[in-house]
Amino acid sequence: VDSAFPRSPRGAVKIARALVASAAFLCFVASRSRGAYTALAVMEVVITALFFLLYFLKLDKKMSWLFWPLADIFNSVIAALFLLVVCLFAVIIKTNNGTLAGGVFGLVLLVLSVVDAVLLFQKISLDGPRGRNAPAK
Repeated sequence: VDSAFPRSPRGAVKIARALVASAAFLCFVASRSRGAYTALAVMEVVITALFFLLYFLKLDKKMSWLFWPLADIFNSVIAALFLLVVCLFAVIIKTNNGTLAGGVFGLVLLVLSVVDAVLLFQKISLDGPRGRNAPAK
């Protein structure tokens, strides 16, 4: 268990993403909005929680068959694109105040997804050594 991860910037952003996505989900459910709104919010909560657990339990080190930070970047970028489309639609249509609030929370979530992708991109060194057996320069 990596007890320092929740206090790190990446951990704090993951927690914030899960909380804001939960708030957006609650707004969409309370306003009885379309299924796409609630489905996107639920998927964001679940996927973000899974990535948080992956890093918190250090499973990314045990399952080294996938380059997890790159998968996390792809998740953040794709989530940001979906959030941009769906939440702008929710804000523009604004069926009721709950849909409007959920759309605004979704746009905040979009910003957090971009911040998460930038933090992960800064962590990755594409030209540096990756393992213990990497040759010394």
